[in-house]
Amino acid sequence: MKRLLCAMLLSLVCCAGVAGAGPYETAEAAIDRGDYPAALKILRTLAAQGNAAGEARLGWMYRFGKGVGKDQQEAFKWYRLAAQQGDERARTQLGWMLENGVGVAADVAEAATWYRLAAQQGSAIARYNLGILYSGGHGVAQDDAEALKWLRLAAAQKYDQAQDAMGDAYYNGKGVPQDYAEAYKWYRLAADQNDGAGQSNLGMLYAHGEGVPRNPAEAVKWYRLAAAQGVADAQNNLGQMLYKGIGVAQDYKEALAWFQKAAAQDEPMAQYNIGVMYYEGHGVAQDLPRALKIFRIGAARGEPKSQLYLGSMARRGEVVPQDDAQAVKWYQLAAAQGEPIAQDKLGWMLDNGKGIAQDSVQAVKWFRLAAAQGDANAQFNLGVKYASGTGVNQDYARAYMWFSLSAMGGESDAEERRNTAARKLTAEQIAKATDAAHTCQVNQYKGCN
Repeated sequence: MKRLLCAMLLSLVCCAGVAGAGPYETAEAAIDRGDYPAALKILRTLAAQGNAAGEARLGWMYRFGKGVGKDQQEAFKWYRLAAQQGDERARTQLGWMLENGVGVAADVAEAATWYRLAAQQGSAIARYNLGILYSGGHGVAQDDAEALKWLRLAAAQKYDQAQDAMGDAYYNGKGVPQDYAEAYKWYRLAADQNDGAGQSNLGMLYAHGEGVPRNPAEAVKWYRLAAAQGVADAQNNLGQMLYKGIGVAQDYKEALAWFQKAAAQDEPMAQYNIGVMYYEGHGVAQDLPRALKIFRIGAARGEPKSQLYLGSMARRGEVVPQDDAQAVKWYQLAAAQGEPIAQDKLGWMLDNGKGIAQDSVQAVKWFRLAAAQGDANAQFNLGVKYASGTGVNQDYARAYMWFSLSAMGGESDAEERRNTAARKLTAEQIAKATDAAHTCQVNQYKGCN
């Protein structure tokens, strides 16, 4: 789950005791009733007198074009004047403009300076933004502990984006031990405040059964809430649930609609999913040329599943001329990014010398990487290699273990091959291989040889 740097557009509101007496309050009242020209006249007078709150609010007027044409440079000028006088909100907004290069050349290091000043004054938004900078090492030295310090402070102020970021930290084990239950706690707090990212992440936890019992229907509920707010990840994930009929009745038409909404926001997986629908002819008329075009766009952006499909289309000669070398090229690109099906297919190409020099040792390497991700076909292929002793030392016990895992993953021929391997083993060896398969599965294929 990725986080973008905050792009909060602050609405600087009146703070008792900061502005002068009547004039500032009169300007605020004018803004409240939409009389921006009247507010602008008062704020210009206050700003000319050096009133920090007036300067900050005038910056806001220019920032959003309220009663005056939008002018980011003028907005920056007034925010800086107010920030130099210690106005917390102006310091936060000044930091954002410097971070994002709005009205001024981007300077993330200076942005961090202003965020820090505002954060020390108690601004939850500045604390969050500063935490994000430390998390990514933008404008400051990367420091997970410092990031968590500021994010935790902002989250304690019930700032929803900070709560979601705390969930991300626990989900990914970044700066803290990985803890899905703790991630759930923070995501739920954010989601209950109608934070779209928090709702989307909560849906993910329910979909995968991480930190909470798996509940596809509950996942769909949270994905819908986030998708309705325009969260691209949620729109794509909701589309996938509808496409597969998980937690909701299968509905290709609605799935396509959500994929299209996400794709319009440049969500690469959504674009890929639309390609799959045209490739398979699900919910739309099958259109392989259109699918090819979509996959090429995704592949050019480095999306591994699109690269996988291009490889398979080249391998089969679908729309494009049959070309094993091209297939290998695409499989290699996808496999290098950890795509398990591509890793298995690349292993097969290497093992059979298709489009690349035959190399059983390298084939085993790729089979093993895919098998470690739970790919049943790769586990089967790895079992074959151990049984035959090509590319690896012959070991029927290992073959038995991998065939067992493949059978548990649904590979139809694995059970028969496992039984063949069993004839080469003693009862004790079979028992040990069975235990090894069970341990491997429990450990999610980590540490399996």
